[in-house]
Parts: sequence; C-alpha cells; structure tokens
Amino acid sequence: MPEPEAAAEVPSVGAPALGAARAGSIVPVLRAALTADVLAVNYQQILAALAERRTKEDGVMTCQEIAVVLGLELCPASVEGVRSKMKRLADRGWAAEPAPGRCTLADGPSCGS
Repeated sequence: MPEPEAAAEVPSVGAPALGAARAGSIVPVLRAALTADVLAVNYQQILAALAERRTKEDGVMTCQEIAVVLGLELCPASVEGVRSKMKRLADRGWAAEPAPGRCTLADGPSCGS
C-alpha cells in the first residue's frame, strides 16, 4: 500500500487565507496574514497560556506547567501530548523554545492574537 505524500500535509505558499481550523488539523507555518484562529482549539489554548504568562512574568513555561493550566491530568501521556504540540508550534514559528523543555511565544506578526 503506498504511503500518503508528505506534501499533502503542508499548505502551498500561495494558498488563500485559511478559515477556522478543525480539531486534529495541521499547524501552518506562521505568515503575516495568519492569526491563531487558523489553529485547532487545543493549539490556541496553548498559545493563550503562553500569552497570559508573558503578560505576568517572563513568558517561559514548561510543558508540565502548560498541562496544568490546560486542566490536563499531570501524567506522562498528557505532558508528552503538550510537548509534541509545542514542538510543532515551534517548528512552524508560532512559539519558541529558548532552552530545552522551556517554551514561550515567538516574536511573530500575530502571536498572542
């Protein structure tokens, strides 16, 4: 059975602006025209937690702290789920990882919106 092409998961560069995302949707690369509304709700919640922390403190959180803020059970599976989402957000420019295991909002055009 042939494997699905990886290119099918990445939006094309000239693609029109995306609407609201569905649960389980991909995380697009951050561009000037995008806002957090194109992300799935759980990704929006992570960015909101980072934005709230940025207004109160240094803005850096661990995946365990994010899991607690999101109301998740603090177990390895929940923390690993947050970690994988944070890596995806960081890889696509929405967030940054200034130190291993430490996450913050990226200084992009629409972060925190």
